[in-house]
Amino acid sequence: MSTELKSAAAVSHPNIAFIKYWGNRDHHLRIPASGSISMNLGRLETRTRVTFNPALTADRLILNGEPTSGKQLQRVQTFLDHVRRLAGIDLYAEVESKNDFPTGAGIASSASAFSALALAAAAAAGLQLSEAELSRLARRGSGSACRSVPGGFVEWLAGEDDQSSYAVSIAPADHWDLVDIVAVISQVHKPTGSTEGHALAETSPLQKARLKSAPARLEQCRTAILRRDFEALAEVSELDCNLMHAVMMTGARRLLYWQPATIELIHAAGEWRRSGIPVFYTIDAGPNVHLICPAAEADRVAAAAAQIQGVKEVLQAPAGSAAHLLAEEVNL
Repeated sequence: MSTELKSAAAVSHPNIAFIKYWGNRDHHLRIPASGSISMNLGRLETRTRVTFNPALTADRLILNGEPTSGKQLQRVQTFLDHVRRLAGIDLYAEVESKNDFPTGAGIASSASAFSALALAAAAAAGLQLSEAELSRLARRGSGSACRSVPGGFVEWLAGEDDQSSYAVSIAPADHWDLVDIVAVISQVHKPTGSTEGHALAETSPLQKARLKSAPARLEQCRTAILRRDFEALAEVSELDCNLMHAVMMTGARRLLYWQPATIELIHAAGEWRRSGIPVFYTIDAGPNVHLICPAAEADRVAAAAAQIQGVKEVLQAPAGSAAHLLAEEVNL
């Protein structure tokens, strides 16, 4: 057994999906039922340090300054077990992770968490992995985490197995000056998490139709991003969002994450766009609404969103960079 302390730290951004991930081909490996496209969210980040320590007798997880146990710790332990197998080491690890945005409320906290964990754990374990390999590794912890490894505008290639399912950047962060105005309606951890929700997707009678039409929406979204065609991106993103939530609402267990302020923001986004403000909505698995607009409109959209009753906080996030390692002396 090694007696050497091994540590590394990484930072990663959450992402917002324009074409959503909901439902798996393989639940264990988190191979998605269809591909997805997202934008990394700059200014919002998870910082994670992993330290493999020979003095530890079990893995430890410290999340936002608090020791954590239960399902969250078990999920991290399972992930670290895979890293240990890849690296051929048998040391337990302490994982320190901090978010500067609400956790578990539909702002892709698991995406930034597991992409940061993938980079930090791999480096601490002595693994030298390519971006595609890191994306595949992050996917093991949280499907959408694979999209937070590359930078900017990212497509998750669904693939059919572990090797072929990973994410790639289709345009860098500076390709298009879009901003995500996140209208935070709830900071409470959602009662049914995305991992459990994915398993329910196939119980909806609408999921087959959603998956059948997914390739066309992926093509429309990819083309809209490459051409910087806002109207086309707005149309396909709102459609795809509504399709995913329709599946959530019609499964064996009804997942209705929306709250009154969610619906009010949906209507408001349409009214604002009809009045000439380029903005559209999209919503992940939670009540919070992401309002996408050009950077020049960000302050105006943020101010309008803050006036909606039930909105507790408004965050602004431009397109963000790839996940990356931090210098060891950097504080989390």
